[in-house]
Amino acid sequence: MSTSTEAVAPSPASPTINAQPRGNFWLPILTLTQRELVRFFRQRTRVIGALVQPLLFWILFGAGLKGSFQPPRWATWEMSYQEYFFPGIAVMIAMFTAIFSTISIIEDRREGFLQGVLVAPISRLSLVLGKLCGGTVLAVLQAALFLLLAPTMGIDLSPTAAICTLAWLTLLSFTLTALGFVIAWPMESTQGFHAIMSVFLMPMWLLSGAFFPAGESGWLSWIIAANPLTYGMAGLRRLLYFNREIPTGNGLPGLGISLAVTCLFCCVCVGLSVYLASRRVSKDAR
Repeated sequence: MSTSTEAVAPSPASPTINAQPRGNFWLPILTLTQRELVRFFRQRTRVIGALVQPLLFWILFGAGLKGSFQPPRWATWEMSYQEYFFPGIAVMIAMFTAIFSTISIIEDRREGFLQGVLVAPISRLSLVLGKLCGGTVLAVLQAALFLLLAPTMGIDLSPTAAICTLAWLTLLSFTLTALGFVIAWPMESTQGFHAIMSVFLMPMWLLSGAFFPAGESGWLSWIIAANPLTYGMAGLRRLLYFNREIPTGNGLPGLGISLAVTCLFCCVCVGLSVYLASRRVSKDAR
């Protein structure tokens, strides 16, 4: 009796190794977002670092600089430094939350979790979006809690202004989390990430008009105008004073240009995040 071996071609209905189940795009996003939320609420020190520290900055700097502060030209003469500094602290909270959220990428790679996600049959875009959505939700929650103090500064938020402000904070938080992803992904140590934060992210925040008026800073005005976070800060200021007509110029861009620059910066950061996550490097196999 002769035996023959014939290769049987798999039928179109049979599963293959590279096949991805239906709905596999949204499930990783929801799962990674939920993981970020669970991890955050289990690490209470992150709450202190992301919320309490900016709050102390607001109180101490507001009390120390109120005597020497001169309101910018677009503001009313009775604006105090604490009121001027208020939107900057909201952005600082969002930035700190983004930093603490994306720094976990380094820890996930060291612990082996990231390698398990990379070999899973999911798209790199869903991996990136899952990480970004988790950080965005946390940033918006904490910044929204701080915005509850707005009436104490004389900032009267109508329902429309509150909704627009939260939407803007969501866009800005998503952008900052994507920027943190771009910085954290190539890093191999948290020390290197903190160094980048000190020499890049903090100056980026300081030179956004958050700490001092942008239009009256001499040669720094050119750097402030080139800083993409300046437009995110300007948009937040205009939405907080939604019912007040604020003139364009003098270091405070209009809402339209602020939205355009922030959206463009967001797309660039997300695109770079997906590109970096799609590359195959040796350290991801460790």
